[in-house]
Amino acid sequence: MIRLLRHVLGWFIGLFRSRQDRILENLALREQRLALKAKRPGGQLSTMHKFFWIALFRLWWKWRQSLVLVTPRTVVAWHRAGFRQYWRWLSRSRRVGGRTGVSQEIRTLISRMAAENPAWGAPRIHGELLKLGFRISEPTVWRWLRRVRGTTDPCQRWLTFLRNHRDAIAAMDLFTVPTLTFGVLYCFFVIGQDRRKILRFNLTQNPKAFWIVQQMREAWPYTAAHRFLRFDRDSKFGNDVVSFAREMGSRPVRTAFGSPWQNGVAERWVGSGRRDLLEHGIVLNERHWKRLMAEYVRYYQHDRTHLGLAKDTPVSRPIAPRLPSGRNIRSFPRLGGLHHRYAA
Repeated sequence: MIRLLRHVLGWFIGLFRSRQDRILENLALREQRLALKAKRPGGQLSTMHKFFWIALFRLWWKWRQSLVLVTPRTVVAWHRAGFRQYWRWLSRSRRVGGRTGVSQEIRTLISRMAAENPAWGAPRIHGELLKLGFRISEPTVWRWLRRVRGTTDPCQRWLTFLRNHRDAIAAMDLFTVPTLTFGVLYCFFVIGQDRRKILRFNLTQNPKAFWIVQQMREAWPYTAAHRFLRFDRDSKFGNDVVSFAREMGSRPVRTAFGSPWQNGVAERWVGSGRRDLLEHGIVLNERHWKRLMAEYVRYYQHDRTHLGLAKDTPVSRPIAPRLPSGRNIRSFPRLGGLHHRYAA
């Protein structure tokens, strides 16, 4: 009885349906029947069946009423997956028109210009690229520059600032050296921060203010003093030392309390002297220490390479020409054989 009522109801509804709807419904039912008869592992539908339902979904708005094999949600998911595959294929295919891509060379050059010139914006970098023969728009440069700016090191600006001022800065300091007889010698030195060159060194047992002033006078005998002179808050650098520094035309700058890193060039030289020389021997007396110190200063300024000077020496050491194969390289001892210099 229920089956007969279903057939009658279906026949009555069919009177009000168009012929196109009946044809599409029969086609949908026939396609589902073929899909059920196909023996596929796991009951999966083939690609052709999926394409059929996607096309029916686009052409017929009543497709849900005839769907029995899968849910409408599944068909919508198939359509979205096909949409993604279609546009992925278009993006990977050969471009006929549109905007040309930015080459790796230009991207690297934009990153380099942004790192080397932190104050430059997109117009300046775009102008340099045009002068180099690269055809690129300014908005494109701005877009890539926005990605690069967050990766640049902020310390680069401080390095540039220090490089621009290090020629005008000198530093002085004192350090102690124990002797064989348990005495203490004070070594005074003045170092320029541009090339780490030792301008003056001397030692004494009693560093008085007038003795320090005399060493400062001999550090710049015929040339103008540096614009800034940095030293710590040692009591030996009293008012007389500060007044004489101003008379020479320098501006004395004291470091903060307990902050030796503020006079880092001088502190680094003291550490180098201790590691290179003092840790390998015992100072006998003042004369012995002066001789060792004079030899170490010559080695430091003419032979010893420095990381801060791009592996060069304070007194610039020329690069030897490339040697032919088989030519011997000689070594020259320094500081009694603690260190050596090599040359052809």
